[in-house]
Amino acid sequence: MSGPLIGVLALQGDVREHTHALRASGAEVVPVRRRSELAAVEGLVIPGGESTTMDRLLKVFELYEPLRARIADGLPVYGSCAGMILLADRILDGAGGQGTVGGLDVTVRRNAFGRQVDSFEEDLDAPLLGAGEGDPPLHAIFIRAPWVEEVGPDVEILATVRSGPAAGRIVAVRQGVLMATAFHPEIGSDHRVHRAFVDLVLAHRRREESAAADLEAARVTRRG
Repeated sequence: MSGPLIGVLALQGDVREHTHALRASGAEVVPVRRRSELAAVEGLVIPGGESTTMDRLLKVFELYEPLRARIADGLPVYGSCAGMILLADRILDGAGGQGTVGGLDVTVRRNAFGRQVDSFEEDLDAPLLGAGEGDPPLHAIFIRAPWVEEVGPDVEILATVRSGPAAGRIVAVRQGVLMATAFHPEIGSDHRVHRAFVDLVLAHRRREESAAADLEAARVTRRG
């Protein structure tokens, strides 16, 4: 099976780093700045960066509604840091008028861990991301990071902070084909988060192909 075609939203942020990590995880990667590019991909990464700037640029490039429509139609999307904020249905401490494309039934607190000087690194246990018992921990880098305050009933918690004043805070989630982390796995050489997303996209492809085959079989039966 060929690697999936995954786009990286290339308006601002860690585009190059995500591109490298996705290619190392077996995906074909293209930058996405136009509707036609968004329409062609099997999955999308919304990178870390500045969420208010990305919010504004999505409107400038007229990608807001097309992205919302593709998410509603089942496009697998992974967001890191600012990408988590943009995928959240609800934001706390957002800038005035800041919006999101939504899709994840979560409430995210923007800049929850503090400013740039409060950036930190921590090892996480994340069994569903390949960092369970017996595996090396997932080394997470937090830069002006959000955290998840509340999750809806269909949201799966993938990782929480292990220690310190933020112990227990939710920093990685998944809901169906949508996935988000408060940290930056694109920084460094550990690609387990990106491999998990590539696997998610491939599983979605298989389901789509199976559904299409079942539909065609039903049509043939009706014609016969």
